[in-house]
Amino acid sequence: MSTSAWRETARVLRHEMGFDYFCFLSAIDWMPSPYGKGEDDPTAPPPERDDTIRQGYTGGDTRLQMLGRVTSSALHVGVNIKCDVPDADATVDSWIPVYAGANWHERETHEMFGISFAGHPDLRNMYLPTDFEGHPLRKDFPLLARMVKPWPGIVDVEPLPGGDNDEEGDAE
Repeated sequence: MSTSAWRETARVLRHEMGFDYFCFLSAIDWMPSPYGKGEDDPTAPPPERDDTIRQGYTGGDTRLQMLGRVTSSALHVGVNIKCDVPDADATVDSWIPVYAGANWHERETHEMFGISFAGHPDLRNMYLPTDFEGHPLRKDFPLLARMVKPWPGIVDVEPLPGGDNDEEGDAE
C-alpha cells in the first residue's frame, strides 16, 4: 500500500472490520549490508558489494518498509499490513489516533530506522542518548564492535595466573 493509505487502512481495520487488538509495528531495511557476511577477519579486504535490492516473499519496492499487525479478538484472525516508504521522504502517518498502543512502537521505529510519523505527539528517543547520531537498525549503520573486535566465534585465550608468565611471583 502507499504511505497515504497507511493510517486510513488502520482505521478501516479497527472501526469497520473489528480488528480491535494492535500487536506490533516496526520497519524492515531491505538494503543489502554494505559490510558483507564475512566479518571474522578484520584484516581481510571487504567482500565485493552487491547493491541489488532483492525482495523476499513480502519484499517491497523501496529500501524501507513499514510492517504492522492487528488482530480481531472476535474473529480470531490476524492481518499483517505493509507499506513501502519512499526513499526521498521516510514519513508515514501515525497510528496513534487509531491504536494508542502504537506510541512506543513508532518511537522505537523512528529512533532505530529514521522513519518519521506525521501526527505523533512525542518522537523523542527511548533507548539512545538524545545526541546520538544515526539509526542503528539500518543496514548501512556501522557496527563498531564488529570493526574493533573480530566477530563471531573468535575466542581470546588468556594465560592462567601462577603459570610461567606470572610476573608477580610467589611471596616467600
